[in-house]
Amino acid sequence: MARMKFLCDAERCIACNGCVTACKNANEPATPWGIQRRRVVTLNEGEPGQKSISVSCMHCTDAPCKAVCPVDCFYTTPDGIVLHNKDQCIGCGYCFYACPFGAPQFPEREAFGSRGKMDKCTFCAGGPLPDNSKEEYEAYGSNRVAEGKLPLCAEMCATKSLLAGDGEVISKIYLKRVMKRGTRPDTWGWERAYMQAL
Repeated sequence: MARMKFLCDAERCIACNGCVTACKNANEPATPWGIQRRRVVTLNEGEPGQKSISVSCMHCTDAPCKAVCPVDCFYTTPDGIVLHNKDQCIGCGYCFYACPFGAPQFPEREAFGSRGKMDKCTFCAGGPLPDNSKEEYEAYGSNRVAEGKLPLCAEMCATKSLLAGDGEVISKIYLKRVMKRGTRPDTWGWERAYMQAL
């Protein structure tokens, strides 16, 4: 079975934030104001070698968020997508501190930093509720994977910088690009998330 992964080709990312907008549009009811499942980060801003990358949950092979959750609200689908159950989440924030990518997000609903239930990228694969039900859409956003589609952020990327899908397929696409450019692979987050070199 395919192992779903994200890969951002920093040489192609133009920081247009199209992926951020696409993510918000696909998951609007599940992502209240202040929740941003995907963001674009610029590395070495203003210096030679400045690059931008699109960041969200990487759906890690050995997910640290899953390891530290005291109520076991995380689970991994057979195709490697790390999802969570909002009904089980107690909003403790351990996952936020464990995630190397800053993916878990918490809505601030009250004063003094009181947090609500955690939210994060679902790879547009919904959640534990029945596929493409109204309840799933309102709690977790769209379930494009159940429809045989890729996450909207990757499909809407204008430069095809953001790749999503079967890890073997997207790594071959990326390596073909690297060979054509004659550069070295620069896969931010890949080794940390998937515990393997590209």
